[in-house]
Amino acid sequence: MTARGLARGGGLFVVLIAAPLLGLEHWVLNMLIFTLMFATMASAWNLVGGFAGYPSLGHAAFFGIGAYTLGFMIKGHTLATGYEPFLLLPVVFLVAALIGWPIAALTMRIRADVFAIVTITLLFVVQTLLFNLNSITGGAQGLALPIPPFPAATFERPYYFVLVALLAATMGITWYVMRSKLGLSLVAVRADEDKARGIGVRVTGVKVLAFCVSVGIVAVVGAVWAYYESFIYPQFAVDPLITIAIVLMTFLGGRATLWGPVIGAFILELGQQYLAYHLGASQFYLITYALVFLVIMLVLPRGIVPTIGDRLRRRRRARTVDATDGSAAPGPAALPASAGTVVLPNGGRV
Repeated sequence: MTARGLARGGGLFVVLIAAPLLGLEHWVLNMLIFTLMFATMASAWNLVGGFAGYPSLGHAAFFGIGAYTLGFMIKGHTLATGYEPFLLLPVVFLVAALIGWPIAALTMRIRADVFAIVTITLLFVVQTLLFNLNSITGGAQGLALPIPPFPAATFERPYYFVLVALLAATMGITWYVMRSKLGLSLVAVRADEDKARGIGVRVTGVKVLAFCVSVGIVAVVGAVWAYYESFIYPQFAVDPLITIAIVLMTFLGGRATLWGPVIGAFILELGQQYLAYHLGASQFYLITYALVFLVIMLVLPRGIVPTIGDRLRRRRRARTVDATDGSAAPGPAALPASAGTVVLPNGGRV
């Protein structure tokens, strides 16, 4: 990582850590909490849909799996400090990764377009199970979680700081993938899976690993969401709009980049939360999603970060070429003189 990139990352997280200490209103912190949730999930989805080129449309299923996993573990318990459920987040990650491993091992043997259809089918299967396993999940009546004894004045802060840490960890994983053999393997798979297999890439293995890490992170975010809401309903825990949102955020910011999903999440989710607060539950933000999708397809097909990066590189290249041409251009005194011609210092000839 360059010094400039390290400074950008450090500056972002300094601002994020300092934000709750500035006396922000509860509704503003609530907006930031959901923005951090989606920024983390978009970064996690990027490992599969961005680097490997396998657009999973079923990540919301693992969001719900994470929510219910934490709910089952703390249901009926009395919380002494309120921080105990956060200590169970690694368990949620492992449970989701273990569930995702056989699913990925089976479905990732097919091509990316078919994989997208299979994963969205998984989403509806999980949602149906959560609705119908009443004795386990509570069905449509939902599942209640214990309310943490956090002070009302600073209730959002524990969730907020945990999500900042999750975002930092997910971006750290992305940064490692971009500079590791795993990342090269995933990019090779995205470019041409058959050629990648031919040069020795363990195609299925790297895809399954990326999928398990990705869904594990999304499940952890789902667990934090469930604890924050203190009640889980299947239609909200496994909502197709969650998947649509994180996919759009990743495409808006730029796939297979470090900052793209984060930028996309801050633009889309903050906008959606703002509209929700000012327009109520009118669902007008869905129109915004559609408009953003059209803008991406027509104006920014590669996303914000790659497009800006390309333009900056072209400008630097143009400046370099201009500077090179200017220094290499012969001056008047260096012009070749024909026979019998004397070149004067001021460029004249006699």
